[in-house]
Amino acid sequence: MKIFGWKAAGREKFRPALSRYGHATPIALGEWPASYEAQVREGYARNAIAQRCVRLVAEGVGSAPLAASDPVLLRLVGARSGGQALVETVAAQLMLHGNAYVQIATDDAGAVAELFALRPERVRVAPDARGWPVAYDYRVGEQVMRLAAEDAGGRPQIVHLKSFNPLDDHYGLGCLGAAAGAIAVHNAAQRWNKALLDNAARPSGALVYDPGDGSTLSREQIERLRADIEASFTGTGNAGRPMLLEGGLKWQPLSLSPADLDFAGTREAATREIATAFGVPPMLLGLPGDASYANYREANRALWRLAILPLADTIFAGLTQGLAGWMPGAALRVDLDRVTALAEDRERLWAQVSDADFLTLAEKRAMLGFATDTSVREAGDE
Repeated sequence: MKIFGWKAAGREKFRPALSRYGHATPIALGEWPASYEAQVREGYARNAIAQRCVRLVAEGVGSAPLAASDPVLLRLVGARSGGQALVETVAAQLMLHGNAYVQIATDDAGAVAELFALRPERVRVAPDARGWPVAYDYRVGEQVMRLAAEDAGGRPQIVHLKSFNPLDDHYGLGCLGAAAGAIAVHNAAQRWNKALLDNAARPSGALVYDPGDGSTLSREQIERLRADIEASFTGTGNAGRPMLLEGGLKWQPLSLSPADLDFAGTREAATREIATAFGVPPMLLGLPGDASYANYREANRALWRLAILPLADTIFAGLTQGLAGWMPGAALRVDLDRVTALAEDRERLWAQVSDADFLTLAEKRAMLGFATDTSVREAGDE
């Protein structure tokens, strides 16, 4: 096996053995579902905070201005395949699943024609006797397609990107597991608030039967009373409707303490924990008291520095390494000079470099990332 040219470099015999078994789906946490599809439905599709966190980072990576060594490389990365935006899709898969698989499709001439992001929950690593991947099994329903890791010339056909997982040699670890508890609390608080709204948005009470002679209601009477209450006095359509009681019945409201009713604080704490798991500053999610202009500006800069740029570096480094066999010298990176959120940082750097009188013009240009112009001569240089 010659993944990324290692065998050609004579290094295969020095590689350690890897485990031949791994977990392709996120690890379950307590009562959290182990299936990736179930986790995505509960933690992403049904939770606005988690979905917004993932989309903030993924769309930021997908919309970042790029600098490429070859216009063809820039076109490959920016093209849509099957309706999906490659970089944005890969970024979301890395955050949710921890793994992303990019298939390199070639044309009849043997040149790279398309890059397609495979759904990670459908891919299983097929290792050799020493545990190193030689192929990937892509399963859709009952159909399984084996995709070779490399072609006959040792060039990669599948680029496997993964986040760090200290417990697995083959699969990365996504953020869903870490955010599972906070998402469960947030979803439960939302369901509870919805139930309160359906019941006139106030705590329930108790019907007390006190006829004075010590008798009790029969089971049939209790069931009929429960059905009458559900039909006539519960739900938003019956909110505030007066209750007519007879036969020794009286309504006894049940009071809850302010701490028991502090679901807003519980949801806010869960929101902050979810944002922390996905690396998004909580103030970007519109939390009360956090959305001042200065805080929002600093949070947007922190989002780019701490979440978007590191993830973008991981994705573009993996893609260029995988495409190096097809496009020698391939290089792809985020053009920081064109990132609007970092304009103030760039302006501050320019001012500092411009005021450094002890630097030559060529040194200043090099520090700012410009090629040195050999035709420029400093005043007084001979």
